Amino acid sequence: MTMQHVFPTYQRFPFVIEDGQGVHLTDNHGNTYLDFTAGIGVCNFGYHQPQIQQAVAEQLTHIWHTSNLYENDLQDQVAGLLTHGEDRLVYFANSGTEANEAALKLARKYTGKTNILAFQHSFHGRTYGAMSMTGNPHIQAGYAPLVPGISFAPYNDEAALAQITPDLAAVILEVVQGEGGVYTGEQAWLQHVNAKCQATGVLLIIDEVQTGIGRTGYRMAYEGYGLDPDIYTVAKGLANGIPVGAMVGRKQFASAFGPGSHGSTFAGNALAMAAANSILTQLTPELLAEVRDHAATLWHALETQVAPLPAVKQLTGKGLMVGIHLDEQLPVSQVITQLQAAGLLTLSAGDNTLRLLPPIVMQPDDLLAGVATITQVLSALTTEV
Repeated sequence: MTMQHVFPTYQRFPFVIEDGQGVHLTDNHGNTYLDFTAGIGVCNFGYHQPQIQQAVAEQLTHIWHTSNLYENDLQDQVAGLLTHGEDRLVYFANSGTEANEAALKLARKYTGKTNILAFQHSFHGRTYGAMSMTGNPHIQAGYAPLVPGISFAPYNDEAALAQITPDLAAVILEVVQGEGGVYTGEQAWLQHVNAKCQATGVLLIIDEVQTGIGRTGYRMAYEGYGLDPDIYTVAKGLANGIPVGAMVGRKQFASAFGPGSHGSTFAGNALAMAAANSILTQLTPELLAEVRDHAATLWHALETQVAPLPAVKQLTGKGLMVGIHLDEQLPVSQVITQLQAAGLLTLSAGDNTLRLLPPIVMQPDDLLAGVATITQVLSALTTEV
């Protein structure tokens, strides 16, 4: 089957995912897969998760949508869970790119400055502001002129500190660059960036769209590095597949984001808020500790079984966010197709990288089964090459 009525903006695999249960998915041919994609880091709690399903089903019996012209207790409840007792406020959006657009607007309006520093190989979304902050020329190709005032620095490089100067409104970064190749920022470097921003009066924006909601074993990845962002954005895992995004900023920024300064028709939709409320309620310290434990099991298996293979150049990532960097003679697209045939769904990222984003609730037996499949497929493909 080839899709006839949709713009071909995606390279699609030739099957339809029709159902899911737990951490497994079933396609239209009756094939079942172990899911190491989570819908690109979205379905962190897997599929048909009872608490989330019940929360959304209950909300369906009430209101689905009202405009943001009225007070909304459910939005405020979710915002309270998201800010986690900190002195911050939330702006709800519909996606990660919208959350990053809101962060860009807030930073410029609050500081009265326009210049933004982003990083090479970053990804912040595909709308104009977010795309302009994305350090990937391939994604920007054909869309000039981009939003002005945005420059780029090398990631994980102390030389970048010299580019953090008082004329900037903000610095935006990912703690782990997901689309760019699953490259993790070094803790010392990230803290130096944070300190330089504070010393120069520059806002620090951390994009947690892919790394947030438990992906690295922390509520937000920055918490594992001792960082203190002025603004952070979150989306993918926040409602387990119902579109939602959020920008979280210091309460003092409210003066720049008053009535009429920004808005969205669908943002904070009741179904998304019901799902997000369930997820944030379940994102307990005990669950996060379990994620870290299970991630340690996964990494041990990867380091002992996958890393030694000739086709593997290096492993990168954090928590349940993994990059397996492959030799250029073995295209990642070929590996993904062979893994699908073996019953495992995976992703790609920049630099010929096999990307793994299993649901954060996946148990060790399934994580180890996935590693065994990857080991088997890579071993066979290496022999063929």
